[in-house]
Amino acid sequence: MNRRNFIHTSSALIGAGMIANPWDAFSFSHQKNWTVGEIMDTFIAQVPNAPFAQTVDTIKVGSRDTVVTGVVTTMFTTMEIIQKTIELKANLIIPHEPTFFSGQDETDYLQEDPVFRAKYDLMEKNGITLWRNHDYVHRMTDDGVRVGVVGDLGWNAYYTPGSRILNIPKTDLRGLINHIKAKLGVPAMRYVGDLNQSCEKVLLLPGAVGGRLQITQIMEHRPDVLVCGESNEWETPEYIRAANEIGMKLSMIEIGHSASEEGGSEFVKNWLNQNMPGLPVYHIPSGNSLKVF
Repeated sequence: MNRRNFIHTSSALIGAGMIANPWDAFSFSHQKNWTVGEIMDTFIAQVPNAPFAQTVDTIKVGSRDTVVTGVVTTMFTTMEIIQKTIELKANLIIPHEPTFFSGQDETDYLQEDPVFRAKYDLMEKNGITLWRNHDYVHRMTDDGVRVGVVGDLGWNAYYTPGSRILNIPKTDLRGLINHIKAKLGVPAMRYVGDLNQSCEKVLLLPGAVGGRLQITQIMEHRPDVLVCGESNEWETPEYIRAANEIGMKLSMIEIGHSASEEGGSEFVKNWLNQNMPGLPVYHIPSGNSLKVF
């Protein structure tokens, strides 16, 4: 658009009452239309040593060429999340975890299954592309999931970038559990240890990193308490019970996988706001499928 055409168009828009400032029209006319592939590539370019040869972060439904009208970030792509995406007139969902019930999103055995078909077909029918972002957000220069969770917990002041250890104001295990429940909206969580134990040094491991890593990190850092997403009952929980039985002051809080990493999906939403200004982006928590009775 040359200067003469720009002024002419701006004057017409002002006369129609559509804009108050002619430079708004110039900005609007040059607003970037992002494709799914461009969003993916921009995010991946900020991850050290990316792209990865092996990753679960692939498109599960739709196409890289889709022009994005809006984005929904979430932990799990539930039917409710899909419906809300449609209502928002968005067409890109970025979940952190699998959509089709296995770590690799294998669907070969599900093709005739009504549950799979309901989810897949609803997205396909409404032109929704789904790109999982798990490996890349975890492997940013500072793990984006941990950054998001630290913020949700209100612990930014105690966080050293890149560190899994936070030294929080001294409290007891009971108080720490209540704090996490309130901040993350979790009605109940499991723990190992003495509710009266003093807690200050926290080892934060969101998600399900595995018992071996949880235990080796405990051995390395000697925290007062491990705060994690989940753990197999025969692994870290038994290790911490044995530690208490020999007189060690060590506790564990198991938040639940979904709540422990939801902050990572909010981190992705904030990243999109910063890097794709003007693109409608919504973070919708998917909640936990497991309820407490």
